[in-house]
Amino acid sequence: MRRRDLPAEFHATAPMRLDFAGGWTDVPPFSAREGGVVVNAAIELRSHVELRVGGKLLRFVSEELGETLECANAGGLTPGGKLPLLKAAVRMFPVLGGFTLITRSDAPPGSGLGSSGALGVALVGVLSRARQEARAERECAEQAWQVETIEAQLPGGKQDQYAAALGGFHRLSFRDPDVGIEPVTVDPDFAATLERQVLLCYTNQSRISGDTISRVMQGFERGDRTITGALHGIKAAGEAMVEALRRADLARVAAVLSENWKHQQALDPGMRTEEMARLEQAAGAAGALGGKAAGAGAGGSMFFIMKSDARTAADAVTATGARVLPVVWATEGVRSW
Repeated sequence: MRRRDLPAEFHATAPMRLDFAGGWTDVPPFSAREGGVVVNAAIELRSHVELRVGGKLLRFVSEELGETLECANAGGLTPGGKLPLLKAAVRMFPVLGGFTLITRSDAPPGSGLGSSGALGVALVGVLSRARQEARAERECAEQAWQVETIEAQLPGGKQDQYAAALGGFHRLSFRDPDVGIEPVTVDPDFAATLERQVLLCYTNQSRISGDTISRVMQGFERGDRTITGALHGIKAAGEAMVEALRRADLARVAAVLSENWKHQQALDPGMRTEEMARLEQAAGAAGALGGKAAGAGAGGSMFFIMKSDARTAADAVTATGARVLPVVWATEGVRSW
């Protein structure tokens, strides 16, 4: 618990990520039975949390959602309802007295960039700082997953939390409950090329839900051949992506992105929305070598490897109604102060 002689304000920030390949294989029960492989890279679109200690109320402000919640005491922090992730974090890591907890995001809600995972990591970071508790990056990631998936009961895998805690490029392997962390060393010149030629677009629509995740994994548990085959194809794409990045093979990176996306679409009929289809067509006409949905799919964002500087294609994709987001690799993970 926080001592009264400590500062009255605490801050934390954590990066979101681009999942190059393997997403969905970090989600149980597939990750427990078959083992998953995800290759991702942290980006400098971040979740930010500020904790102001003092006052009588427990006040939560989500600037990205435009929502505010006030409770007289910890008894009001019941599961469900408004701002479930914020309440769950404070249930797991309570602080003494009243406070105001403010969150904001550099990316729109439902972007598919792991924003909730990054927010969870930042919440663990800021609350741990207020409680004078030091946490290593791995512990921060695990605790953030516990906050989101167990305490807040929001289903999902672990790749987002690890990307947010660690920063950088990683191959993450999952055999529940274990997570293997393997940094992927990317040639600096190739990383700069990727940064310049990745076109990241938000579709302004987000339809993925816990129901979609549950439906896919229930299909896997039933032994649905299409879903099971797609998940194994996605896992194989994760392994192929590691080698493509290490070899600085831009064409192969693009091809594996598209291969991953093909398998991803086989998981659920709603994985590729009309907005995504229009965006893919526009990006292809503008010179995309390959691409996929960022995150689970069914809306959110897509990203593409372009033949040349991605900025030259910005007008073509914004004409579809999409919004271009900046791509800068984040070498540093969670920070708190």
